[in-house]
Amino acid sequence: MNRNLKFVVLLLTTMVLAGCSIPRIFQVVISQGNLVDQEMLDKLEIGMTESQVKFVMGTPLISDTFYPNRWDYFTSVTQGTTTYTNQKVTLYFEDNKLVSWEGEIDSPN
Repeated sequence: MNRNLKFVVLLLTTMVLAGCSIPRIFQVVISQGNLVDQEMLDKLEIGMTESQVKFVMGTPLISDTFYPNRWDYFTSVTQGTTTYTNQKVTLYFEDNKLVSWEGEIDSPN
């Protein structure tokens, strides 16, 4: 009986130690939206045409049919439950010319 008890204790100890050494599940980095940086925003100028803005910024993530004079660029970078970037830039047009924009770009850490 004593030998069986030692075997069970050894087996349980081995299982507990092995369980502690199991690595975490790999979490994929997910980038969504437009990757907009400060350099792109610095190139924007009031009066640029929509095609010039698309050349600098790329196609907007959201171009609403109800608000065709507003373009939204959204960026989200996450890994599991950790959010690295969550930013939004909105551009406004009148007569197919850029009149203003709002939003900020997160500085790299």
